[in-house]
Amino acid sequence: MLTLADDLGHLSCVVAGDGPPVVLVHADVADHRMWDAIVPDLAERHTVIRYDLRGFGESAPPTGPFSETDDLRRLLDHLGHERVRLVGASWGGRVALDFALTHPGRAHSLALLAPPWPGYRWSSEMVAYDEAETAALASGDLDAAVRMNLDMWLRGPARGWEDVATGLADQLRGPMRTSLMNQGIVAEHSQGTATGDIAAVSVPALVGIGKLDVTDFQDIGRRYATEIPDAPLVEFATAAHLIALDAPTELNALLSPFLAR
Repeated sequence: MLTLADDLGHLSCVVAGDGPPVVLVHADVADHRMWDAIVPDLAERHTVIRYDLRGFGESAPPTGPFSETDDLRRLLDHLGHERVRLVGASWGGRVALDFALTHPGRAHSLALLAPPWPGYRWSSEMVAYDEAETAALASGDLDAAVRMNLDMWLRGPARGWEDVATGLADQLRGPMRTSLMNQGIVAEHSQGTATGDIAAVSVPALVGIGKLDVTDFQDIGRRYATEIPDAPLVEFATAAHLIALDAPTELNALLSPFLAR
Protein backbone atom coordinates (compact mmCIF):
# COMPACT_ATOMS: atom_id res chain seq x y z
CA MET A 1 0.00 0.00 0.00
CA LEU A 2 1.26 3.46 -0.96
CA THR A 3 0.98 6.45 1.39
CA LEU A 4 0.67 10.13 0.50
CA ALA A 5 1.36 12.24 3.58
CA ASP A 6 0.33 15.87 4.04
CA ASP A 7 -0.37 18.35 6.81
CA LEU A 8 -3.84 16.85 7.41
CA GLY A 9 -2.67 13.26 7.85
CA HIS A 10 -2.23 10.83 4.97
CA LEU A 11 -4.01 9.01 2.17
CA SER A 12 -3.41 5.34 1.44
CA CYS A 13 -3.85 3.70 -1.94
CA VAL A 14 -3.25 0.47 -3.81
CA VAL A 15 -2.29 0.25 -7.49
CA ALA A 16 -2.52 -2.88 -9.65
CA GLY A 17 -2.27 -3.75 -13.33
CA ASP A 18 -1.09 -1.82 -16.35
CA GLY A 19 -2.81 0.24 -19.01
CA PRO A 20 -5.14 3.28 -19.06
CA PRO A 21 -5.74 4.35 -15.45
CA VAL A 22 -9.03 3.67 -13.68
CA VAL A 23 -9.81 5.09 -10.23
CA LEU A 24 -12.26 3.22 -8.00
CA VAL A 25 -13.76 5.40 -5.24
CA HIS A 26 -15.40 3.45 -2.42
CA ALA A 27 -18.72 3.93 -0.62
CA ASP A 28 -18.92 5.76 2.70
CA VAL A 29 -19.65 2.53 4.61
CA ALA A 30 -16.63 0.72 3.16
CA ASP A 31 -13.04 1.20 2.06
CA HIS A 32 -10.90 0.28 -0.95
CA ARG A 33 -11.43 -3.44 -0.29
CA MET A 34 -15.04 -3.27 -1.45
CA TRP A 35 -13.64 -3.51 -5.00
CA ASP A 36 -11.58 -6.68 -4.38
CA ALA A 37 -13.78 -8.93 -6.53
CA ILE A 38 -13.64 -6.74 -9.66
CA VAL A 39 -9.99 -5.67 -9.59
CA PRO A 40 -8.35 -8.80 -11.07
CA ASP A 41 -10.39 -8.56 -14.26
CA LEU A 42 -9.94 -4.78 -14.60
CA ALA A 43 -6.20 -5.01 -13.91
CA GLU A 44 -5.71 -7.19 -16.99
CA ARG A 45 -6.31 -4.09 -19.14
CA HIS A 46 -5.97 -1.08 -16.83
CA THR A 47 -3.88 0.49 -14.12
CA VAL A 48 -6.39 0.20 -11.29
CA ILE A 49 -6.08 2.79 -8.52
CA ARG A 50 -7.95 2.28 -5.26
CA TYR A 51 -7.57 4.61 -2.31
CA ASP A 52 -9.15 5.14 1.08
CA LEU A 53 -10.89 8.47 1.59
CA ARG A 54 -9.81 10.38 4.69
CA GLY A 55 -11.05 8.63 7.82
CA PHE A 56 -11.68 5.34 6.01
CA GLY A 57 -9.61 2.18 5.86
CA GLU A 58 -5.90 2.95 6.18
CA SER A 59 -6.22 6.70 5.54
CA ALA A 60 -5.95 8.89 8.63
CA PRO A 61 -8.91 10.96 9.86
CA PRO A 62 -8.55 14.61 8.81
CA THR A 63 -7.10 17.10 11.27
CA GLY A 64 -8.59 20.13 9.49
CA PRO A 65 -10.78 21.23 6.57
CA PHE A 66 -10.33 19.20 3.40
CA SER A 67 -11.90 18.57 0.02
CA GLU A 68 -12.38 15.07 -1.39
CA THR A 69 -11.89 16.40 -4.92
CA ASP A 70 -8.64 18.13 -3.95
CA ASP A 71 -7.46 14.91 -2.31
CA LEU A 72 -8.12 12.95 -5.50
CA ARG A 73 -6.37 15.57 -7.63
CA ARG A 74 -3.30 15.51 -5.38
CA LEU A 75 -3.23 11.72 -5.41
CA LEU A 76 -3.38 11.58 -9.20
CA ASP A 77 -0.67 14.25 -9.47
CA HIS A 78 1.48 12.20 -7.11
CA LEU A 79 0.96 9.05 -9.19
CA GLY A 80 1.55 10.92 -12.45
CA HIS A 81 -1.87 10.45 -14.05
CA GLU A 82 -3.36 13.43 -15.89
CA ARG A 83 -6.62 11.90 -17.19
CA VAL A 84 -8.44 8.94 -15.69
CA ARG A 85 -11.55 6.83 -15.89
CA LEU A 86 -13.63 7.21 -12.72
CA VAL A 87 -15.86 4.63 -11.03
CA GLY A 88 -17.54 5.61 -7.77
CA ALA A 89 -19.92 3.84 -5.40
CA SER A 90 -22.42 5.71 -3.21
CA TRP A 91 -20.57 8.71 -1.69
CA GLY A 92 -17.60 7.70 -3.82
CA GLY A 93 -19.82 8.24 -6.84
CA ARG A 94 -20.47 11.78 -5.74
CA VAL A 95 -16.72 12.34 -5.21
CA ALA A 96 -16.08 11.05 -8.73
CA LEU A 97 -18.79 13.29 -10.18
CA ASP A 98 -17.52 16.33 -8.28
CA PHE A 99 -14.00 15.66 -9.57
CA ALA A 100 -15.31 15.51 -13.14
CA LEU A 101 -17.20 18.79 -12.64
CA THR A 102 -14.29 20.54 -10.94
CA HIS A 103 -11.55 19.21 -13.24
CA PRO A 104 -13.38 18.42 -16.50
CA GLY A 105 -10.19 17.94 -18.49
CA ARG A 106 -8.99 15.19 -16.20
CA ALA A 107 -11.97 12.84 -16.45
CA HIS A 108 -12.06 10.41 -19.38
CA SER A 109 -15.33 8.72 -18.35
CA LEU A 110 -17.61 8.44 -15.34
CA ALA A 111 -19.44 5.43 -13.88
CA LEU A 112 -21.70 6.24 -10.91
CA LEU A 113 -23.07 3.40 -8.77
CA ALA A 114 -25.92 4.49 -6.46
CA PRO A 115 -24.59 8.00 -5.75
CA PRO A 116 -26.44 10.34 -3.34
CA TRP A 117 -28.13 13.55 -4.44
CA PRO A 118 -27.33 16.66 -2.36
CA GLY A 119 -30.45 18.07 -0.73
CA TYR A 120 -32.59 15.06 -1.62
CA ARG A 121 -35.88 14.79 0.29
CA TRP A 122 -35.39 11.46 2.05
CA SER A 123 -38.20 8.99 2.69
CA SER A 124 -39.51 8.27 6.19
CA GLU A 125 -37.62 4.96 6.06
CA MET A 126 -34.32 6.74 5.53
CA VAL A 127 -35.08 9.37 8.17
CA ALA A 128 -35.84 6.64 10.70
CA TYR A 129 -32.60 4.83 9.87
CA ASP A 130 -30.60 8.05 10.25
CA GLU A 131 -32.21 8.84 13.60
CA ALA A 132 -31.57 5.33 14.90
CA GLU A 133 -27.93 5.40 13.79
CA THR A 134 -27.42 8.83 15.36
CA ALA A 135 -28.91 7.63 18.65
CA ALA A 136 -26.73 4.50 18.69
CA LEU A 137 -23.55 6.49 18.06
CA ALA A 138 -24.51 9.13 20.64
CA SER A 139 -24.93 6.40 23.26
CA GLY A 140 -21.59 4.83 22.33
CA ASP A 141 -23.17 1.63 20.96
CA LEU A 142 -20.95 1.22 17.90
CA ASP A 143 -21.93 -2.43 17.49
CA ALA A 144 -25.60 -1.48 17.13
CA ALA A 145 -24.70 1.21 14.58
CA VAL A 146 -22.72 -1.34 12.56
CA ARG A 147 -25.66 -3.77 12.59
CA MET A 148 -28.04 -1.04 11.39
CA ASN A 149 -25.72 -0.14 8.53
CA LEU A 150 -25.21 -3.73 7.49
CA ASP A 151 -28.98 -4.16 7.42
CA MET A 152 -29.54 -1.00 5.41
CA TRP A 153 -26.67 -1.03 2.93
CA LEU A 154 -25.64 -4.67 2.54
CA ARG A 155 -28.83 -6.66 3.10
CA GLY A 156 -31.17 -3.89 1.96
CA PRO A 157 -34.91 -3.64 2.52
CA ALA A 158 -35.98 -6.22 -0.07
CA ARG A 159 -34.30 -9.46 1.05
CA GLY A 160 -33.34 -11.52 4.07
CA TRP A 161 -29.84 -12.33 5.23
CA GLU A 162 -30.18 -15.81 3.79
CA ASP A 163 -30.12 -14.18 0.36
CA VAL A 164 -26.85 -12.30 0.98
CA ALA A 165 -23.68 -14.06 -0.16
CA THR A 166 -21.83 -15.80 2.66
CA GLY A 167 -18.91 -13.79 4.03
CA LEU A 168 -19.91 -10.35 2.76
CA ALA A 169 -21.07 -9.13 6.18
CA ASP A 170 -17.79 -10.22 7.77
CA GLN A 171 -15.86 -8.57 4.94
CA LEU A 172 -17.67 -5.27 5.40
CA ARG A 173 -17.98 -5.14 9.20
CA GLY A 174 -14.44 -3.88 9.92
CA PRO A 175 -14.37 -1.13 7.28
CA MET A 176 -17.85 -0.06 8.32
CA ARG A 177 -16.81 0.16 11.94
CA THR A 178 -13.87 2.39 11.02
CA SER A 179 -16.10 4.66 8.95
CA LEU A 180 -18.59 5.04 11.80
CA MET A 181 -15.85 5.74 14.34
CA ASN A 182 -14.55 8.59 12.17
CA GLN A 183 -17.90 9.79 10.86
CA GLY A 184 -18.11 12.83 13.10
CA ILE A 185 -14.65 14.24 12.42
CA VAL A 186 -14.95 13.59 8.67
CA ALA A 187 -18.31 15.39 8.54
CA GLU A 188 -16.88 18.26 10.59
CA HIS A 189 -13.97 18.90 8.23
CA SER A 190 -15.30 17.86 4.80
CA GLN A 191 -16.03 20.84 2.57
CA GLY A 192 -18.89 19.00 0.91
CA THR A 193 -19.96 18.60 -2.68
CA ALA A 194 -19.30 20.74 -5.74
CA THR A 195 -21.95 23.07 -7.11
CA GLY A 196 -21.32 22.53 -10.82
CA ASP A 197 -24.03 21.90 -13.38
CA ILE A 198 -24.57 18.15 -13.78
CA ALA A 199 -25.81 18.74 -17.30
CA ALA A 200 -22.32 20.06 -18.10
CA VAL A 201 -20.78 16.58 -17.81
CA SER A 202 -19.34 16.04 -21.27
CA VAL A 203 -17.57 12.69 -20.93
CA PRO A 204 -19.12 9.25 -21.43
CA ALA A 205 -21.10 8.40 -18.30
CA LEU A 206 -23.35 5.71 -16.95
CA VAL A 207 -25.41 5.25 -13.79
CA GLY A 208 -25.98 1.96 -11.99
CA ILE A 209 -28.55 1.11 -9.33
CA GLY A 210 -29.39 -2.04 -7.39
CA LYS A 211 -32.99 -3.20 -7.68
CA LEU A 212 -32.79 -4.39 -4.06
CA ASP A 213 -31.58 -1.01 -2.78
CA VAL A 214 -33.77 1.44 -0.87
CA THR A 215 -36.22 3.19 -3.20
CA ASP A 216 -34.61 6.59 -2.51
CA PHE A 217 -31.38 5.57 -4.23
CA GLN A 218 -33.21 3.97 -7.12
CA ASP A 219 -35.06 7.26 -7.63
CA ILE A 220 -31.82 9.26 -7.33
CA GLY A 221 -30.10 7.03 -9.88
CA ARG A 222 -32.88 7.66 -12.38
CA ARG A 223 -32.55 11.38 -11.74
CA TYR A 224 -28.81 11.32 -12.46
CA ALA A 225 -29.38 9.32 -15.64
CA THR A 226 -31.88 11.95 -16.75
CA GLU A 227 -29.70 14.95 -15.87
CA ILE A 228 -26.34 13.71 -17.23
CA PRO A 229 -26.38 13.89 -21.04
CA ASP A 230 -26.60 10.49 -22.73
CA ALA A 231 -25.99 8.55 -19.51
CA PRO A 232 -27.72 5.17 -19.59
CA LEU A 233 -29.26 3.72 -16.44
CA VAL A 234 -28.25 0.14 -15.67
CA GLU A 235 -30.26 -1.84 -13.12
CA PHE A 236 -28.67 -4.76 -11.25
CA ALA A 237 -31.42 -7.21 -10.33
CA THR A 238 -29.45 -9.07 -7.63
CA ALA A 239 -27.81 -6.06 -5.95
CA ALA A 240 -28.73 -3.80 -3.07
CA HIS A 241 -26.73 -0.61 -2.43
CA LEU A 242 -23.22 -2.05 -2.80
CA ILE A 243 -23.24 -3.34 -6.35
CA ALA A 244 -19.55 -4.27 -6.43
CA LEU A 245 -20.12 -6.68 -3.53
CA ASP A 246 -23.43 -8.17 -4.68
CA ALA A 247 -22.88 -8.41 -8.42
CA PRO A 248 -19.16 -8.27 -9.29
CA THR A 249 -19.46 -10.44 -12.39
CA GLU A 250 -22.28 -8.37 -13.81
CA LEU A 251 -20.46 -5.15 -12.92
CA ASN A 252 -17.29 -6.26 -14.67
CA ALA A 253 -19.32 -7.20 -17.74
CA LEU A 254 -20.68 -3.65 -17.78
CA LEU A 255 -17.44 -1.82 -17.02
CA SER A 256 -15.18 -3.71 -19.41
CA PRO A 257 -16.61 -2.33 -22.68
CA PHE A 258 -17.47 1.04 -21.11
CA LEU A 259 -13.93 1.67 -19.86
CA ALA A 260 -12.48 0.50 -23.17
CA ARG A 261 -14.21 3.35 -25.04
